[in-house]
Amino acid sequence: MITWMQRHKKYLIITIWVSTIAFVGAGFVGWGQYSYGDKAGAIAKVENVEITQSQLQQTYSRLYSQYSQVFQGNFDEEKAKTFGLQKQALQQLIDEALILNLAASYDLQISDAELLDELKTAEQFSKDGVFDPQIYKAVLSQNNLDIKEYEADIKRKLLIQKTFKLLPTEVNENELLAFNTLVNIADKINYQVLSDEAIKIDTTDASLKPFWEKTQQNYMSEVTYEVKSVKQNKIVEQYNEAKIAEYYNQNKAIIKDKDGKILPLEEAKDIVIAQLNDKATKDMALKTYISYKKGKLEGDVGIQNVTLSDSKNPYDAETLEKIKKLSLTSPFLKPVFVNGDYYIFELTKINPSKVKSFEEAKEMVLPLFIAEQKTNQLLNKAKESLANFKGTTTEFITSADGAKLSGLNTEEAQEFLSQLFNQQSKKGYISLKNGKIVLFDILEQKLLSNQNGDQSNSVARLKSTMFSNGFIDNLRNKYKTETFIQGL
Repeated sequence: MITWMQRHKKYLIITIWVSTIAFVGAGFVGWGQYSYGDKAGAIAKVENVEITQSQLQQTYSRLYSQYSQVFQGNFDEEKAKTFGLQKQALQQLIDEALILNLAASYDLQISDAELLDELKTAEQFSKDGVFDPQIYKAVLSQNNLDIKEYEADIKRKLLIQKTFKLLPTEVNENELLAFNTLVNIADKINYQVLSDEAIKIDTTDASLKPFWEKTQQNYMSEVTYEVKSVKQNKIVEQYNEAKIAEYYNQNKAIIKDKDGKILPLEEAKDIVIAQLNDKATKDMALKTYISYKKGKLEGDVGIQNVTLSDSKNPYDAETLEKIKKLSLTSPFLKPVFVNGDYYIFELTKINPSKVKSFEEAKEMVLPLFIAEQKTNQLLNKAKESLANFKGTTTEFITSADGAKLSGLNTEEAQEFLSQLFNQQSKKGYISLKNGKIVLFDILEQKLLSNQNGDQSNSVARLKSTMFSNGFIDNLRNKYKTETFIQGL
């Protein structure tokens, strides 16, 4: 019985819940339709739900911010490209659109009352702990956010949350018993860790070039954009008391101190003057833009030639995305605010991507070639050693006993054990993400009698994850997805 569970335990929880997943999948019936997004700006469409360029940019920005926090600020556009951040952002939006289609089929909606309840939870829209519509409008205006678009985005997220609540994640006694059984299965194993540290690879051009020739389409140069850039000089003016007071009275709801209290006029004067100067600078940038388009730019205005790409961008990702939308027939970009200044851009040339030469690609090819060669050689060594290896023998261990394994750090041990307790073979090898391979031989098995406390939260989390994954897979099969952009 224990051997059977050892070989099939990864299916036990799935079979417990498979009927419920099937029920959710079978319940996808069309009871209505919704239409989201702006068709003119659609970059993808999932059945009846469109995904806009604006949504992609916002999602990308949020992901970029999250990665930047994880890397403690040591994150840039090059790393974002390596992580495929744009592709991640698009996939996230596609998954959300799948759920919105399901919400429409069940005629789920978010009422204005539900929207207001959500807005009331945002401290930045409140005064003395109470939602203030004037502050709400002022904050959105200050951040160049359209109220309708902002509220549509909030409703979208609330609708997704409401739909996910359809997933049953309550834990029953049989599920908890099955989970406790699984976590108490123990193995006594003999294991040996193989590392590629001692493996030497021939990295001469004669060995490296054939690898590049097979994979050269993976080493493309970046698309670059040649632009002319005009930077608007900041305007600093003197304002009379009446002008300062007028602006203050119109905008005081968002002129606050660090505690969120509205600053009195005397204390807010410097802020008001700075904002008036910024407004004057923006207005002048718009006038300069019009003159530039008409070819009537003043002679003393400086124009800088700049070549931009995803990896070489002195501005920011959002500005580059706007430049990418320009064409040689419509080359001018209205003033954009970047790093504290307003800039006007004119696109002059687009240099398309092309295959890099061997010399250009060599630096990128080398680590991939070494990694592949080491993986292949280590894998061959594992296969050759498996039959007769002599390693370290453990006591009876469970999937939670990573600390009892020598030769592996905590993360490696946990990765190894999570795969070991899903193996159907008595003897074999497991490849870890960092390239190491662990040979194993299961010597004995038994079921421990101890209980691991209250596992209901763990079961609920696992169950919710399984439902979510199965949920999305079902929706992908049901709803047609079309993408209208290339290169992600």
